[in-house]
Amino acid sequence: MPERKRVAVLADSDTRWKWGALTAGRLVPDHQLTGFLLRGRATPTARQLGEVGVRADRLAEVTCAQFLAEIERERYDVIVLALVGGAVQAVLHGARALWPAPAERPVLVTGYVGVVYEKLADGLLLRHGADLVLANSRHDAERFRAVYEGVGADASAVTETALPFLGGAPYEPVGSRAHTVVFAVQPSVPESRADRTYLLERAAGHARLHPEREVLIKLRSRPGEHTTHLEEQPYQRLAAKLPGGLPPNCRLVYGNMGEVLDGTDLLVTVSSTAALESLHRGIPTAVLTDLGIREALGNHHFLGSGCLASWDQLDSGLLPQGDPHWLAAQGVLPGRAAPGPTAPGRTAPGRAAPAVGPDAGAPYEAHDAPEAHDAYAAARARVAALVGARRLPSPAPYYTPTTAPGYLPGILARHHLAPDGTPLPGAAREPEGQSRLRRRLRAHLREAARGAYRHGVQRVAPVIRRLGEL
Repeated sequence: MPERKRVAVLADSDTRWKWGALTAGRLVPDHQLTGFLLRGRATPTARQLGEVGVRADRLAEVTCAQFLAEIERERYDVIVLALVGGAVQAVLHGARALWPAPAERPVLVTGYVGVVYEKLADGLLLRHGADLVLANSRHDAERFRAVYEGVGADASAVTETALPFLGGAPYEPVGSRAHTVVFAVQPSVPESRADRTYLLERAAGHARLHPEREVLIKLRSRPGEHTTHLEEQPYQRLAAKLPGGLPPNCRLVYGNMGEVLDGTDLLVTVSSTAALESLHRGIPTAVLTDLGIREALGNHHFLGSGCLASWDQLDSGLLPQGDPHWLAAQGVLPGRAAPGPTAPGRTAPGRAAPAVGPDAGAPYEAHDAPEAHDAYAAARARVAALVGARRLPSPAPYYTPTTAPGYLPGILARHHLAPDGTPLPGAAREPEGQSRLRRRLRAHLREAARGAYRHGVQRVAPVIRRLGEL
């Protein structure tokens, strides 16, 4: 029996952990997964990890330097870097310092967790140097290659795939009307309190206008938790201050998005990746235009999708359907990605939101169902070939002390690496001789510091901003 491949996923938030772990499963179906959470402001809580529902054989919180020490000490076949661009760049330069010449080293994979609508060149060039840079669609692959070729960099690492969490049961409408409407909110889009309050009021108004419908406001995190993006104005707090409160058929829910979509008849959002998941299942999906179609909102990404609509139109009964040509270009045409096992049957109108158990996320496992089109076949073959190679060349990021002397050193320094990618003195070591009590104390202090930071973002910063507007 062949030995299971060892895969490490380094992630810096709950969403990126989900993307990284599921991507690992798509690329190396039979593997031993070791998870690493990059220590920082968005390090996920135990509750957030449980909601994601993807488990690792081992999970540890590390700094960048500690992770580099780990992959130097332990042999991994594949490493998935599910990180913000600057952290990816730091690990790539650290790997280059570990393997400055062709050597037996792990295959380095990175990509994006969802819709890429801002900082395209910056984010891509920070990811250059990985063996595979995954693109979630043909459209993204073409854009990615154009950026790399535009600066004269090697674009061969760009590999077209699909979002790894596409799957679940195809939508089967119950009658001709939407019974369950889900408003998928985002931590930082829109950003202002006034805009977020407006959208909340419209969702509540839709529920009042359609008492036969259940309107679920799907939240990303609980107050005090952080995700990939900062959330200064949590909808929970806005809902508590809403005049008259939420109507009985409108409520806030948490949970795994895949399970929530199992009972959804209409998905509404500004620009969440949940729209792509919904469209892939064939669920009517509305990308809101109430606040305009703007790059800052990300809804410009959906131009041509057939899904752009306002709350007024939804109130009047519109159920937007995705344009097949747009869906195909974006890699979310139903049947494109390897679907997961059939989800539980849809329940009757007025059903409760799905509960999230310890095994949430199972609908996204790729290996339990036949594939109409395996969007990961090419990437999987490429990874297998690289793993089977005796030696791989040293990572070669586009950014070097020569090409970006005023930019790269600062990125590396933020992760306690020297300009040549080696860890700064003491960066990779935990203090020696610590008792278990002291280690626990340090962990509690780190969590307290994160809590203070989150409190400052969600409580203090908005107050100071409002005072500044007086």
